Amino acid sequence: MPERWSADQVLALAPDSSSAKAARSLAAPTPWTGAGCADSDPPSLWGLCRGSGKKPYQTCVDLAAPAYRCTCPSRKFPCKHALGLLLLWSSGGVPEADEPPDWVAEWNASRAARKVRRETGPADPEKAAAGAARRAAQRGARVAAGLDELDRWLADQVRHGLAGIEHAGYGHWDTMAARLVDAQAPALAGMVRRLAAVPVSGEGWAGRLLEELALLRLITTGYGRCDTLPAPLAAAVRSRVGFPATAEDSPPVRDRWQVLGMRDSTEDKVTTRRVWLRGADTGRPALVLSFAAPGQALDAGLVVGTTLDAELRFFPGAAPLRAVVSARHDRAVAADARGGGTVDAVLAEVAAALAAEPWIESWPVLLAAAVLVAGDPWHVVDPAGAALPLVPDAQPWRPLAAAGGHPCAVAAEWTPHGLRPLTAWPGGKAVPA
Repeated sequence: MPERWSADQVLALAPDSSSAKAARSLAAPTPWTGAGCADSDPPSLWGLCRGSGKKPYQTCVDLAAPAYRCTCPSRKFPCKHALGLLLLWSSGGVPEADEPPDWVAEWNASRAARKVRRETGPADPEKAAAGAARRAAQRGARVAAGLDELDRWLADQVRHGLAGIEHAGYGHWDTMAARLVDAQAPALAGMVRRLAAVPVSGEGWAGRLLEELALLRLITTGYGRCDTLPAPLAAAVRSRVGFPATAEDSPPVRDRWQVLGMRDSTEDKVTTRRVWLRGADTGRPALVLSFAAPGQALDAGLVVGTTLDAELRFFPGAAPLRAVVSARHDRAVAADARGGGTVDAVLAEVAAALAAEPWIESWPVLLAAAVLVAGDPWHVVDPAGAALPLVPDAQPWRPLAAAGGHPCAVAAEWTPHGLRPLTAWPGGKAVPA
């Protein structure tokens, strides 16, 4: 049996403070029945916790991994029941047993079987490959049918005119998006759902909506010609449809990667963290994504204002941007932003990316020296007097105050609606916007 953990070690596993607080209230024998622990393979801890329903929650912990399982509906991991059971065990409140009950043994066995399958692969590789090919063909047929329907729907929007769409409501878009989800084209479904915000976005919405519809039409046309497109562009089209991609086969790119900025957003209860990087030597931009379900912590390994000697592998695309950190060669150090260019250089960089992949919605840029100017909208101005507007809701008062009107390096996220400021480096010190 592993050495008992301290209460502090247990609470360090809590996804948030509310889970830790709730776990303390469960760290007593009263809510538990059938609790026990065994020096089995793996060493296991288990118990039945009285909840709001008729049946108690089955909670068990693999003390070696550690790993957790609970039949409660919580999306937090580990849940308060697993934490409470661990706290009870850490205080010596769980009796030892010779072996775990059947439901715990079944969980351990299923995890062991999955581990074997991951390590050894399928028993019959040819059969597995044939099954994978069959599933891929079935999905391809569903996607093709869904995109044919989307193409007809797009033609109907233009044929009937955009005037009536202004008051159509969310359902007008969600119906088509739901059909694309059924057709296994989730990325396209997301693009269609986001169109609902355009008719209520203010003056000029009709032109913006027509642009978005045209980009969707470009994807449907490109998908039908994927076999004849260059491989990077075909990969970009498939990604925009919703086919999964991997960076494992791409060559590693080693550089001193500058962490330019970070932005978190939440959609469908999942929080996405976007971290923008730029190679100090290659000038190559990169985007590292991490995701967290409710109650889970986001990856905090990349710190804004630091430079990291690392290798990145990029996902395939016509203008590769998304990447994963595959290897680190040294610890990150605080550093001033290096490289960057003028407004004209930034616009040329973005134009080249859009020419390669027209569906790009954001791109990291670095101005070597710029002044933030408050206004309606705000602007950044380079030493030559060229200026770029910020997005309407951006008011980066902190970097403006820190710079005191002097030029400094400014990192921003380019979007079709203007620059979204990320970080400024007045006096060489990073100030997030």
